[in-house]
Amino acid sequence: FYQRTWMFLLTLSLIFAEGGKILVIPQDGSHWLSMRPVVEQLQQNGHEVVVVVPSTSLYMKPTETQNYTVKVYPIPYAEEHLAVALKSFVDAHFIEQSVLNIIITMYQSMLEISKFFFTNCKSLLDNEDMMRYLRESKFDVVFTDPILMCGPIITEYLSVPSVYFLRGFPCGMDSEATQCPNPPSYVPRLFLNNSDSMTFAQRVKNMLVHMLEFVYCKPIFARFEELAYEIFQKKVTATDLLSRGAVWLMRYDFVFEFPRPVMPNMVFIGGINCDQKKKLSQ
Repeated sequence: FYQRTWMFLLTLSLIFAEGGKILVIPQDGSHWLSMRPVVEQLQQNGHEVVVVVPSTSLYMKPTETQNYTVKVYPIPYAEEHLAVALKSFVDAHFIEQSVLNIIITMYQSMLEISKFFFTNCKSLLDNEDMMRYLRESKFDVVFTDPILMCGPIITEYLSVPSVYFLRGFPCGMDSEATQCPNPPSYVPRLFLNNSDSMTFAQRVKNMLVHMLEFVYCKPIFARFEELAYEIFQKKVTATDLLSRGAVWLMRYDFVFEFPRPVMPNMVFIGGINCDQKKKLSQ
């Protein structure tokens, strides 16, 4: 496994060194604000970058000045509807309430926002002209934020390597997809604010939340699994699709995270979005 991984990384580096064709499948919201500087830098470094975006989005504006190519596909809802859903999703993260209510509130808002992004993905896959363009373009790699699965589905459809750019994944699916150990006795779960040094009671609560994750995430990704079945005519889970990721660029710093196992193809790039300040004058 390790030999294959490093061979792929070497091949990928050669592609990037020569200037490759990169397909970018981004995710709207703050995810795109984090990814955009990297996309711009890839184009400046001599790569041919194509970004595929929906006609309606909050931050991925095709009319903005950019140095990369943007391909737009139509979707059947207005920007106002997306803005309301996204605001509700963001607000759910800042309401002070019990752990159980936080889980329920975020779960409901996640289901609602995922409906919009599922519509985006299905609209893209149903767009014959766009999909024909993607097939005929012969991209070398897909650069994507995989949080809501459209990037991994497109990657599987095109049969090309993928590089993931993300902050993390709900329900520990990133660990499951990479077969990385993620023991609930030592690795704190989302929502609980535990450290890696947990008391017995905290470990019990951590285990209960871990068990809840199996129920929590299934409905969120069920539609995408059904969509993948329509495309590939075989049953495929969200974890199966995620497992195709060759490199996982994780947008956090190991220094600021609790100790936990990671896999060789997980690369920590925390701070990549920080502004580069000028040196202080004498």
